[in-house]
Amino acid sequence: MLDEQAKKTMLRKIPHGLYICGVRDGEETINGFTVSWVMQSSFKPPLIVNCVKQDTGSHGIIKKTEVFALSFLDSGQKDMAAKFFKPQSRVGNKFADVEFYLGEVTGCPIISDSLGYVECQVRGTVEEGDHTVFVAEVVGAGIHREGDQLLLESTSWQYGG
Repeated sequence: MLDEQAKKTMLRKIPHGLYICGVRDGEETINGFTVSWVMQSSFKPPLIVNCVKQDTGSHGIIKKTEVFALSFLDSGQKDMAAKFFKPQSRVGNKFADVEFYLGEVTGCPIISDSLGYVECQVRGTVEEGDHTVFVAEVVGAGIHREGDQLLLESTSWQYGG
């Protein structure tokens, strides 16, 4: 029998960084959202796994365009992560007061004040449960500055379990 409380407690001990996933669908739709279920999964080719909740507009954009960019947040950017948690349908343009540029390879938004970024091309998906696992090749990357990465564990937030 599964002990629900033990499951939650232990799954929440898996360390997670916080990232802003930038997506773009043509000229008009640009969005970003906070993700934490990200990990590297291969050296050659360089692959990452990004798990995205299925009932979101950005999930649909990734499925359609097969590209996204991840901006790595600094440990002092908790407010930035919080800003991108809310759905675009409720808050409007999340990038309105955030300096960003479009990636050279994917055309997806990248936050200028982040530690750096990776641009990704989806190579495969696994649709199980309420999230889709996007397996993506890193096709572009850059460093903006040095710093410590913002970790979910350093906030009072909990996602998962």
